[in-house]
Amino acid sequence: MSGLEFVQVVLFFGLLIACTPLLGGYMARVFQGQRTPLTFALRPAEHAFYRVMGVKTDDEQDWKAYAGAVIAFTLIGFAFLFVLQLIQGALPLNPAGLGNVEPFLAFNTATSFVTNTNWQSYGGETTLSYLTQSIGLAVQNFVSAATGIAVVIAVTRGLAGRTGKLLGNFWVDLVRATLYVLLPLSLALALVLISQGVVQNLNAPVAAVTLSGETQMLPGGPAASQIAIKQLGTNGGGFFNVNSAHPFENPTPLSNLLQLLSILLIPAALTYTYGVLVGSRRQGWTIFAAMLILFVVGLSVMLLAEYTPNPVVGGLVSLEGKELRFGITNSVLWGAATTAASNGSVNSMISSYSPAAGGIALLNIVLGEIIFGGVGAGLYGMLIFVLLTVFLAGLMVGRSPEYLGKKVEAGEIKMAIMAVLLPSAAILLFTAIGVTTEAGLSSRANAGPHGFTEIMYAFASGAGNNGSAFAGLNANTPFYNLLIGISMWIGRFGVIVPVLAIAGSMAGKRVAPQSVGTFPTDSPLFVLLLIAVILIVGALTFFPALALGPIVEQFLALNVRAF
Repeated sequence: MSGLEFVQVVLFFGLLIACTPLLGGYMARVFQGQRTPLTFALRPAEHAFYRVMGVKTDDEQDWKAYAGAVIAFTLIGFAFLFVLQLIQGALPLNPAGLGNVEPFLAFNTATSFVTNTNWQSYGGETTLSYLTQSIGLAVQNFVSAATGIAVVIAVTRGLAGRTGKLLGNFWVDLVRATLYVLLPLSLALALVLISQGVVQNLNAPVAAVTLSGETQMLPGGPAASQIAIKQLGTNGGGFFNVNSAHPFENPTPLSNLLQLLSILLIPAALTYTYGVLVGSRRQGWTIFAAMLILFVVGLSVMLLAEYTPNPVVGGLVSLEGKELRFGITNSVLWGAATTAASNGSVNSMISSYSPAAGGIALLNIVLGEIIFGGVGAGLYGMLIFVLLTVFLAGLMVGRSPEYLGKKVEAGEIKMAIMAVLLPSAAILLFTAIGVTTEAGLSSRANAGPHGFTEIMYAFASGAGNNGSAFAGLNANTPFYNLLIGISMWIGRFGVIVPVLAIAGSMAGKRVAPQSVGTFPTDSPLFVLLLIAVILIVGALTFFPALALGPIVEQFLALNVRAF
């Protein structure tokens, strides 16, 4: 790694840490209904939405009503996006004359975007019209991200609540997350990206003649607006097929840095928001520290693996699959960030990484997407592990486990275990089906452990609501479109429903005063315990599968075996 690349990495982390309390404090004011610098301009629009929706800001919901609203809103969005794809050929804003989307692919794509996964089995510029991209995908980029933020705010209220069992109002939280957080940030980022050369138009593809005399079609479209929210909302769906490796999506080093920062910006800031809302900023910083340590360690392993001479390519450092405009470091940093944050966008091919680096990217996902994770989703996923850590620590010291002064009992632990097991079971079960059936094996591009990783990564990306692809696997088949789509639903609501149930249970509990026997959950020791529980759970669940894929492939690569 060169000195300049090291400075870029330090700059990235410095900006992330500096922005966390600034944006986190702002979001805390938004969800507490306090005045912000944007209140004067946006409050009329906010109340107009409430009037149209028939919502009262003081009409709160219990966990069942809140979960029901989340599910109903998601299903309505799914139905709209599914039908929109099926009839896009007859609709306007389709200058390329693209036809209707095949039903299995339409199901997968609609599921992907409403669950904040943004897995893509298609090439954006050759499959979806500008209308579908704009009022279908871009809208879901906003509202699916806002849904994740709303859920974690509701969970926070439940954990910190002192009266009753109410968690707030989903529709109010949804509007505020979209209007005050996602929309202003996306507008600002989109304008900067346009200044860097990211395309934003409604033009048809333009024919260009290359130096070799061949004709190439250069795509246009409203890319900058969708790229801004795809990064800020940890959506990750590429407007163009090669995603953030495309110069029309990511043209300069500055656009690369800003998009990288945007991927982790809101997930990181929400930890500070959490600390403010529960009345202890130390609690928020504790969770942030655990996330940051896991991310830095994983990134370090990936960089070490990629800068170690590769015997498969004659003892050289492998550049294949990297984004050469930005270098190995920026390619690997993006790969680490996109898999840690359930973003899914890529500026290089993860399949081309060394087995160790690709294995860390896969590990980031299967741990539950809690190393920052998706907007909202990463934090409420991490809170599940916080409760498990508190429970195990309580067992070790021989007293009832407590978190934020409330007892953690059997009901909450059962729900936490369910939230961990459901996505994990989907990944392992569907991978087993994929590697033992002709329909699954026929889509892989590689044999051996690399082919196994291709299949496992696809289902992990779906169930983890990540959306990135290992590459090499042809996932645009009825088999993969259907099973990955199902895994996305499990990964989304197999966590949201249990975690809201936990919040509802915790909301009505009395707060016990601290004593000398209270185990502190805002200390460096707790950070280490939390990381240990995350790694132990991940290792016990996925180590056998990882051993069949990237681990054995790494050992074979040392003996100059490639697949």
